Amino acid sequence: MAINPAQAIKAFDAAARLGGGGGGMEARETPTSTFMDMLGKVAQDSIDSSKKAETLTEKAVVGQAELLDVVNAVSNAEVTLQTVVAVRDRVMSAYQEILRMPI
Repeated sequence: MAINPAQAIKAFDAAARLGGGGGGMEARETPTSTFMDMLGKVAQDSIDSSKKAETLTEKAVVGQAELLDVVNAVSNAEVTLQTVVAVRDRVMSAYQEILRMPI
């Protein structure tokens, strides 16, 4: 399944907002959060969306949830997971590039 560019843009905008900046080059006197805080928040959001999808799936099995809600929740969880995996891959690639740099 291909990642929808509009959803990817929304995810990266959300990640930029979590970082506390507007994405510009303006100077900040004190950082509002660290990179690790941002990664932790994104990971927790990913876990929460997966749990929501599981909960809605369980409710749909017993007839307490609409199928459309389940499909939307599962799709959202899948896109979130794909985004997390893509970011992880980019971080690992950057780390490997740093290791290859001559000292």
